[in-house]
Amino acid sequence: MCIRAVLLSFALTWSCAAAGKTTLTPEQRKLNIESFEYVWTTVRDKHWDPKLGGLDWKAVHDELRSAIETADTPEQAREVMSSMLRRLHQTHFGIFPADVYGEMKGSQGKDDESSDNADGNPGIDLRIVDGRAVVTAIAPDSPAATAGIKPGWEIVRIGGKELAKSIDRIDRKLAVTTLHELMLTRAIGERLDGDAGTQVKIEFRDGAGRRLERTIERVKPRGAVAHLGNLPPLHFWVEQRKLTHDVGYLRFNMFFEPEALMSAVSALMKDCAACRGIVIDLRGNPGGIGGLAMGLAGWFTDRSGTQLGTMYMRTAHVNFAIFARPNPFRGELAVLVDGCSASTSEIFAGGLQDLKRARIFGTHTAGAALPSVIERLPNGDGFQYAIANYISQGGKPLEGIGVTPDEEVKLTRRALLDGNDPVLDRALAWIGTAKN
Repeated sequence: MCIRAVLLSFALTWSCAAAGKTTLTPEQRKLNIESFEYVWTTVRDKHWDPKLGGLDWKAVHDELRSAIETADTPEQAREVMSSMLRRLHQTHFGIFPADVYGEMKGSQGKDDESSDNADGNPGIDLRIVDGRAVVTAIAPDSPAATAGIKPGWEIVRIGGKELAKSIDRIDRKLAVTTLHELMLTRAIGERLDGDAGTQVKIEFRDGAGRRLERTIERVKPRGAVAHLGNLPPLHFWVEQRKLTHDVGYLRFNMFFEPEALMSAVSALMKDCAACRGIVIDLRGNPGGIGGLAMGLAGWFTDRSGTQLGTMYMRTAHVNFAIFARPNPFRGELAVLVDGCSASTSEIFAGGLQDLKRARIFGTHTAGAALPSVIERLPNGDGFQYAIANYISQGGKPLEGIGVTPDEEVKLTRRALLDGNDPVLDRALAWIGTAKN
């Protein structure tokens, strides 16, 4: 499962109906029909189940063909195609307008110095907390750290543009999806990005309510540059340490760079041979190479024949078998997740939860476990479709559902301003009281 596919693995399955009517030209009608045929053919040829669960896909085509031919507005045409996809009763299949996609990519909010191939950022991580963009972490030694930016500060403007209206607009569009936090966070977070060496003007509201404006340089992201196939260069980082004398901690930004990741895990295991517990922090981790979930899980169980789940593709299926190690860590295992934990992160967390090997803390994950593709249709709309299905070891689909934490704990701005992490604190409390 490649990183780029994971980062685009967003289930835009709602139907978007805009106000107002726009009469179509003959050319637009033609493009709508071509788009309809493309969507239908793609599902027929690429869906992981050739029989589509018994659905008569040709009959669906014939039933709706006249509706697409007579659609008088872009919204009607979009609804016809969305209706066709709803017959599948599956997530990760959807039609969405180009302006919605552009809004979620943050393109309307980026300043003039940013670009589609932006490779720099100021070192700020954020989440949407109670409808506000709030700084949750600052990258070590980053320009944001040098500028004195603190977790808990609210981001009010980026590049002179207010965030409140965009947050509200996107929030309303995503209200019914499990991808709410992931998409909203990425939409706003990408507005901080731009070419390395450029600057971005950001207005904050600090803990005392004062508005502070900072112009911060964008630099290359933290971590080592890594390459995979034809993907653009990626930056991978991993950190491991002891939080207390008997609790270890592991965090990494994506399931990537097997050698570097497993080397860090191996070092942690040596340091924590006698630890009471380990915390794996997957908050904000969008996933990556699926096989790494199996390798990582193997450090925590010696039960042979166990697996995290199964991925079903059109011509084959892949069992996510755990590569159990002879001397695994047997203490308590806490996994931290949030709405920006997706794909391989969900497979890892959900699989170990099913096996009752880990306790999950945080908020509901993104429900974006499947590899999917987003393409632009002839009429300009976006079309997303999945190319595989995933069922957890406990028999549950993760797609569109996600992983429900054993203990739901939410970040608050007050806690961040006070220098606290309530999710991590709750996991540490559990490890401290759990019976080993």
